[in-house]
Amino acid sequence: MAGVLKPDFSFETAAIARGACRVVGVDEVGRGPLAGPVTAAAVWIDPQACPEGLNDSKKLTGRAREQIFDILMQTADVSIAHASVAEIDEINILQASFLAMRRAIAGLQQPADYLLIDGNRAPSGLTVPAETIVKGDARALSIAAASIVAKVARDRIMCALAESYPGYGWEKNAGYPTPVHKKALLDLGVTPHHRQSFRPVHNILYPEKSLTA
Repeated sequence: MAGVLKPDFSFETAAIARGACRVVGVDEVGRGPLAGPVTAAAVWIDPQACPEGLNDSKKLTGRAREQIFDILMQTADVSIAHASVAEIDEINILQASFLAMRRAIAGLQQPADYLLIDGNRAPSGLTVPAETIVKGDARALSIAAASIVAKVARDRIMCALAESYPGYGWEKNAGYPTPVHKKALLDLGVTPHHRQSFRPVHNILYPEKSLTA
């Protein structure tokens, strides 16, 4: 189908042609949920061991993501990091996303010398060159890998939290504001894992100071 994006190694190859040796993809997941951390991953893929079927995490089934995650953990240099709910509420979700990205980059076994970052803004304070790519998870294989790793890691966290806080549907909605989740907020109340700076949660806790935007 014309116009359908499929990730490849062209961005990595171009960076290597300009002198980079270790090109790492970076992505995050979890900006929109009402609960749970924001999670980032940084991934260097061995070009000789790229998992078959690697694609934008949103285009894969849960089972396919899990299978590719397991392969990447064995064959790639993978770093996963988070910013907590408290950090999200303190510095805002965008800055918390950048914080998680910086932590993931710093946690690689071998340092990157070039970064491919999903989106149109890179975190401040990076010590190596970075290139932002809009819809990068659908265009660059390293970012696609990072998107899968981040999603699987965060989904597992939310499934574990769902066992301690049943009723919110986190095992299915990963903390996003689905009707089930929003109804549970009203019926069951706010948990320690909810983001108090997000409007639906804030307005339950502080009705006299309701946020309208």
